[in-house]
Amino acid sequence: MTAPIVIIGAGLAGLRTAEELRRAGYEGELVLVGEESRLPYDRPPLSKQFVRGETDDTTLRPAEFFDEKAIEVRLGAGATGVDTAARTVTLADGSTVEYDKLIIATGLRPRRIPGLPELKGVHVLRDHSDAAALRDELKSARTALVVGAGFIGCELASSFRDSGVEVVLIEPQPTPLASVLGEKIGALVARLHTAKGVDLRCGTGLDTLLGDDEGRVRGARLADGTEVAADLVVIGVGSRPATEWLTDSGIELAEPTAGGGVLADEVGRTSAEDVWALGDVAAWRHETGQRKRVEHWTNAGEQAKLLACAMLGVDVPSIARVPYFWSDQYDLKIQALGTPGAGDDVDIVTDDGRKFLAYYSQGGNLTGVVGAGVTAQVMKARAKIAAGAPVADLLTPTT
Repeated sequence: MTAPIVIIGAGLAGLRTAEELRRAGYEGELVLVGEESRLPYDRPPLSKQFVRGETDDTTLRPAEFFDEKAIEVRLGAGATGVDTAARTVTLADGSTVEYDKLIIATGLRPRRIPGLPELKGVHVLRDHSDAAALRDELKSARTALVVGAGFIGCELASSFRDSGVEVVLIEPQPTPLASVLGEKIGALVARLHTAKGVDLRCGTGLDTLLGDDEGRVRGARLADGTEVAADLVVIGVGSRPATEWLTDSGIELAEPTAGGGVLADEVGRTSAEDVWALGDVAAWRHETGQRKRVEHWTNAGEQAKLLACAMLGVDVPSIARVPYFWSDQYDLKIQALGTPGAGDDVDIVTDDGRKFLAYYSQGGNLTGVVGAGVTAQVMKARAKIAAGAPVADLLTPTT
């Protein structure tokens, strides 16, 4: 009897891959392994609706779905190692799972700041239990410190302000999202937060946390020597690929300085026979030949379709791969199409003091569009980005 296809990681990428394998005609055994005890759930709401108490359930598929699709779900014990010669994966509960083909979809783990004192009231946000603990404490919090003004930090600052909590948001770079979208658009995001009453402090980081006599956080000392009060702290300084269980596997990994992750080709094949990878943990080869990880919600679904078809030897669909991601902050949806980068040329097309639209370009050609509160204008740019349209033509008024 043939061993099953085993997917390690019961998040969005793992779920979408299981769905696409069934859709592409795979009828054999299929096992989905998850570290958490929950069925696959949607992560984006955790920093927004869930932490604010507006929703309780972000489950992507009910239990009946997995029965109907004959997907065996093994939860509560993540992978701790893999033997590619024996084709087995060892789980945290000591059991092993044999595989015919293995798919790695383990996602990310939040980065920690070493050397900080262990205090109650200090959180990171990645999984459901993190969000539940944060939501419980938010109910009684009056002041919060958010360390890091990336997407998670900005979304949490927004959620905390919407919940009536005073917020200090600190970021070592000159603006929020500077490393992702550049300082020009980062300044517009900064404007949004300061208008909502966030005490935004860029150009400084965290020195240490300060606790009270009961071991609970009461504030922090910043790198510039100032102190701030906070009865709730969230560390949002990025994530790293969850690849520690692959250290001795022989599966080729990207260097940490290059972003880390499992190296894979343009459809997810890794360096090991019959081992594939996708989602946030995987550094796929892109059109330029460069291998990079793309940490976007929509990317997981696109990769799952490509991987499933390639694995089963059916025609790989032609997907117009114009990346898309978004971030909900206050009542605005900040959207990005294409590959906007901090080093691109940026032209702000419209800006009414709150909503905005910007074009990103390299060598005069459109690479991406970013907008806040202008959904239609952003989405209309998809074809122009795919074509690499000259940005000068887009900026020239038509008569």
